[in-house]
Amino acid sequence: MSEENIEEIEGVEDIGPLLKEWDAEPDSGAIRKIVGANGREKIQIRIQFGLLQLEADGRPDGKRPYGQESLLEHFASLLKDYIAKYETDEGFDLDSHDCERLSEESMQYYHRYVSLFELKDYRRAERDTARNLRALDLVKRYAEHEDDAFSLEQYRPYIKMMNARAKAYICMESNDYAGAIEKINEAIESITNFYRENETDDKQLEESPELSVLNLMIKEIRDKWEGIEPEDDD
Repeated sequence: MSEENIEEIEGVEDIGPLLKEWDAEPDSGAIRKIVGANGREKIQIRIQFGLLQLEADGRPDGKRPYGQESLLEHFASLLKDYIAKYETDEGFDLDSHDCERLSEESMQYYHRYVSLFELKDYRRAERDTARNLRALDLVKRYAEHEDDAFSLEQYRPYIKMMNARAKAYICMESNDYAGAIEKINEAIESITNFYRENETDDKQLEESPELSVLNLMIKEIRDKWEGIEPEDDD
C-alpha cells in the first residue's frame, strides 16, 4: 500500500465510537432511523463490521442520475419525450445495459423497503415497492431482449406481496380492517394470475411462499378485527 493511500485512510473519520454507542444500547436493534447533517431522515443498518446508511427519501444512495430522482424517472422521461416526438412508443426500447442498471437500482430500493418494514414505516415501504413494480412494468414492456425482462419479472410476486402488506398495514393503522383484507385479496388474485400466465401448475401454486404469507395475513387481520370490542351505544 502506498503512503498516499495510507494518508487517505488515516484522514477518514473513525466510526468506531458510533458503533460502540449503538451496540451499548440494549434495545437499539439492527436498523434505526436518524436525521442527517443535511436535515433529512436516513436509515442506518448495523452490519458485522460497520453500518450501511440509506436516504429515507429519493434514491437510497442519494444520487440523482441525469438530474432525475432515479434512473427509473430518467427512462420514464425519455419515453415521454419519445412519444411526444413520434406520437407512439413503438421503437422505444431498453438495451441490456439499461435493464442491468435498472435492476441494480431496484436492488437499492429493495434493501430500503425491507428496512422500512422493520421500522414499521409502511407508507414509505408502500412507496418503494410501488416504485419497483413500475420498474418491472417498464422493463417488461420495453426490454430489447426477453431474457432481460425475465431477470426482473421473476420478482414480481414477491414485490406485489410486500406492496400489499404495506397497504394493508396502512389500512390497519386507521382500523380499516375491511380495506386491509381487500388489499390482500387483490394481491392474491394478481399473483395467482401471474403464475397462471407463466404456466405454473396447481401444485406449484399451492407452494407459493407469497400466497402463503398473504393468506396468513388475512387470518391475522381477521383475528385482530374480531378482537376489537364493539363500542357501547350507551
